[in-house]
Amino acid sequence: MREQRQEPAEEAAISIRMLDIPASRVQDPRAQVYIVDHLKPGTTIHRRVEVQNTSAETQKIEFYSGAASIENNAFTVPDARTGNELSGWIRLRTAAMELDPGERRPVEVEIAVPKKASKGERYAAIWAQVTSAKERTGNVTQIHRVGIRVYLDIGPGGEPPSDFRIDGLGAEPGTGEFPVVTAKVTNTGQRALDMTGTASLRKAAVQAGPFKVTNGVTILPGQSGQVRIEVNQSLPAGTWEVHAKLASGTVERTATGTIVLPVAAPMTVATSNGPSWLVYTVGGIALLVLVTLGGWYLVRRHRTQLA
Repeated sequence: MREQRQEPAEEAAISIRMLDIPASRVQDPRAQVYIVDHLKPGTTIHRRVEVQNTSAETQKIEFYSGAASIENNAFTVPDARTGNELSGWIRLRTAAMELDPGERRPVEVEIAVPKKASKGERYAAIWAQVTSAKERTGNVTQIHRVGIRVYLDIGPGGEPPSDFRIDGLGAEPGTGEFPVVTAKVTNTGQRALDMTGTASLRKAAVQAGPFKVTNGVTILPGQSGQVRIEVNQSLPAGTWEVHAKLASGTVERTATGTIVLPVAAPMTVATSNGPSWLVYTVGGIALLVLVTLGGWYLVRRHRTQLA
């Protein structure tokens, strides 16, 4: 096994997007970028995605479907071509194609739900992949893939409801110079949520924002997650009123609260060739957090971009 350092990601070679949106979901922002649907057992649907070669070279592109899950409030996919029940129901009419620079072409997707499929929501991804052995630093295969998420709920009758509540607003230090507004969100519906939204701040006559959600949080029914919104500008110190407007698809909820700026920033304690400690002061109590950094070991460089 050969050790290498991680290098900055190169410009994407290909892109993928939805072409077909069901009439019943035209107003749903999620359906414009993902396949989101509720189907009865025994139903078959057809969708189209569009793939474009965004590079300056001709690209050979492979297409396949793969497994996905929601873990730790994130839509998670494996590196390899692992399948699951839903990916086994997905058929791509095109297995591979070559695209010239700038060329784009549709790919037909068929999802056939078995008549005996059990009730519940399932997750998968549709992938377009480019594999290249060209590598300036050595014999390392580069894999670049772009994908579209699939959220498919199975069951009789109508679609289960989606809903959530905002349990509280707060603030904490960000990774850079600006603070982060946080919102605890609990999924009170029966389908997974993908949280988007904004937060605006006001202090007397001064207004700031709206600032957009900066982390991709996917929350399962009955679970909670933290939405983070970076306040990417310098603001005067003091107490600020926060107005948050969050959404998942067509479901929107709002909440208000107050935060105090500046938020206590972490202080790094220097060490000699060892782990670093981050010290936070919260309510007069010092919290010590150990941070360790490891090396990168690559035999195959794998780059994944999932919408």
